[in-house]
Amino acid sequence: MGLLDFARDVGRQLFDTDAEAADNIKQHIEIKTSGVKNVKVDFDDGVATVCGDCDSQAVKEQVILIAGNVKGVEKVIADDLNAPEPAPEEVSKDEFYEIKKGDTLGAIAKQFYGNASQYMRIFEANREIISDPDKIYPGQKIRIPLD
Repeated sequence: MGLLDFARDVGRQLFDTDAEAADNIKQHIEIKTSGVKNVKVDFDDGVATVCGDCDSQAVKEQVILIAGNVKGVEKVIADDLNAPEPAPEEVSKDEFYEIKKGDTLGAIAKQFYGNASQYMRIFEANREIISDPDKIYPGQKIRIPLD
């Protein structure tokens, strides 16, 4: 998971100019995520390059999603975002999903779990990205826990 594409024109507005983007994205990551240290963010023309040390692969994925779901970011490069290799029993079976127009967490839960009432499972896995289960938007990328 070194590079992920995102929808550039959607997401949380954190910066008005490219000059302030790197610092604002870094602060956003540090506020939203525990388990990451030595975070460094560079930003150039829609591409956020994130470096640092994560406590786990799950934290690394979380950092990438947080950075990518910022308005103005279309790609996240995380080649130097380090995380220990998980033990086989710790490998998550998450899937990444891009919200489409008309989606609800209930509809997504129905699609993946066969039961719309499981939407809170998706919400809980994405608390750092989704502030309210009723406030998702097309182009946003989230994790779907499959285990």
